[in-house]
Amino acid sequence: MNLNKLLQQGIGSIMKTAGRFYLNNKTGRSFLARMAPQISKSARLREQNEAAGTHIPAFLIASVASQCNLHCAGCYARAGGCCSGATAKPDLTCGEWDRIFSEASSLGVSFVLLAGGEPLTRPDVITTAARHPELIFPIFTNGTMMDEATLRLFDQNRNLIPVVSIEGAQTETDTRRGAGTHAKIETAMAHMARRDMLFGASITVTRENLHEVLQPEFLANLRNKGCGIVFYVEYVPAQAGTEALALTEAELETLNRACDTLKSRFKDMVVLSFPGDEAAMGGCLASGRGFFHISPTGDAEPCPFSPFAKHNLKDASMKEVLQSRYYAKLREMAAQAGPRTGGCVLFQRQAEVQALLAQ
Repeated sequence: MNLNKLLQQGIGSIMKTAGRFYLNNKTGRSFLARMAPQISKSARLREQNEAAGTHIPAFLIASVASQCNLHCAGCYARAGGCCSGATAKPDLTCGEWDRIFSEASSLGVSFVLLAGGEPLTRPDVITTAARHPELIFPIFTNGTMMDEATLRLFDQNRNLIPVVSIEGAQTETDTRRGAGTHAKIETAMAHMARRDMLFGASITVTRENLHEVLQPEFLANLRNKGCGIVFYVEYVPAQAGTEALALTEAELETLNRACDTLKSRFKDMVVLSFPGDEAAMGGCLASGRGFFHISPTGDAEPCPFSPFAKHNLKDASMKEVLQSRYYAKLREMAAQAGPRTGGCVLFQRQAEVQALLAQ
């Protein structure tokens, strides 16, 4: 299996779908035209590194903030210590993130997903990201902190793509994220739609909202509000006591089938399922195979749901992390796990990951 080729095909499909979204939008089409040669350049850099013996992922997940203004039920970031507000180590500075973005670009990374905490609590890092037009930054935000200055920054820098988190309709979203959250998200979406901006929605899929969020009418409603990207993220019970929210095997099959149907029906929307779409890439993409996760303090973690790091990017390069024995062993472990049967492969093998970390 040529993973680089598969990843590039996936990126090409995303860009093609974005082109359909921006069909009648001059600013959007101009942005895609500028990105096309950069996407090709990044693919060549990954191929060159592969030939030299180092596999470079096309994606990074960067949790740039350890603070958040919400306390969502079942939050993986709080459960894993990424968003505790009481970390022993200081968060990376704006300058350190700038260096990481530059290194990622030089190696051939195409997309850096900004998360947290709430990434908009770090406007300095968001502004720094805007100064890297060669990278695309989906910004996973709760949608409650989008003031006029932030919207203007997004509008002027189309490589910054807001992705707002929702749980379904008002009741589902406010139950998990707090009263009034859904109304603030609706307002943010309306502001972005008026600017003809490409934005997305991230939906954590649980047993409680599965059937609602997979309805074609639900997606059509998002599209009518201007949304062009939808991430369906399987709930991972990182917080003890929330195991009943995780999807059963039968429900995972329902999710996978529904996502395939929605992708076929909504041709001008990017519909992605995580980690479900990993199956088409030969399995788990963590540990640098398709991405790895950088914590707010710089820890190079294999996955947001497996927050166990041997290296920190304050004193190690991305290339050192990707070439490390630890990451090689993690990739081997995931491959030996066989076909995914639901959930996050490394999360389900925490004891093995921690044993490897201790070596």
